[in-house]
Amino acid sequence: MCGPSLVDEVHRERIAAYAASFHQVTQSPFGPDDEIGMLNLLSADTARDLLRAADGGRVFDLGVDLFVGMPTWTAGGEPPFHITMVHTPRGTVVDDPVGVGRAQNELVGWSADAVSMFTHCGTHLDTLNHYGYGTKIWNGFDADEHLGSLHWTVAGADRQPPIIARGVLIDVARAHGLDVLPESYGIGAEDLRAALDAQGMALWPGDVVMLRTGRGSLWPDAEAYLAREPGLDREGAEFLARSGAVVVGADNIALEQLPSADPDNWMPVHTYLFAEAGVPIVEVVNLEELAAEECYEFAFVAACLKIRGATAGPMRPLALPLVS
Repeated sequence: MCGPSLVDEVHRERIAAYAASFHQVTQSPFGPDDEIGMLNLLSADTARDLLRAADGGRVFDLGVDLFVGMPTWTAGGEPPFHITMVHTPRGTVVDDPVGVGRAQNELVGWSADAVSMFTHCGTHLDTLNHYGYGTKIWNGFDADEHLGSLHWTVAGADRQPPIIARGVLIDVARAHGLDVLPESYGIGAEDLRAALDAQGMALWPGDVVMLRTGRGSLWPDAEAYLAREPGLDREGAEFLARSGAVVVGADNIALEQLPSADPDNWMPVHTYLFAEAGVPIVEVVNLEELAAEECYEFAFVAACLKIRGATAGPMRPLALPLVS
């Protein structure tokens, strides 16, 4: 079955997880200026082959809606999603905001709005500057040198390339015969191997891996979706990173098992994947339709918003089934 044993020596040298040391920041195999980690394994040839084989008429939307009251991470005091109207057809008649007079304002019905949100709200890509060890992040970049008053100068959402890669869904909940994994269940290497075996799938370097815990089926019930979530544990994260995953995502709010089973690290998977393995993650992914169709292999197409220096970029990923 898939795993480190199937990674050839050429890929092994380019997979940061093989050079990782516990709780230490890894120097990138792609050079001292690298800010995107394992996304360097993305290949133009692979993208062309995938798009040729993809069914463009059958698209799974893996993003969730953004709306007031939606489930989102607020445990550290982060702001919820909010949307405000700034122009309405009747309001512009009264306010005349651009000074064109009542007649034109009655003719032109103008609506516009503004949003405020945590960058990690809804479906989003976490970048490699999101978590590290102490002041250091991936590739040895240090907050003392690369974090200004407004944002990081390295590894931000603006540096992330568009992603076109082979996507693999690992339906862990289904492999256990469950709709939703139990609260705080930790997904380890054996869970991943068993689910891949059941699906007849293998992982290869360059894959985008999506994990289904079943929590997506509870969306948008915030109380049920957010409470004591099942998710990836460090052992499972090491398995995926050593398999050459370029992105790891899931249908839950934080990808990993919460609360943490590690008494010394409240975010062991985040710190490992970012700082040690150089693997960005995608959270709050809508995997229910994909799982219902048992579409385990697909072309994954996505790009996050290019917010300069940000630790995350909202995104709307798509999955296109492969037909040849």
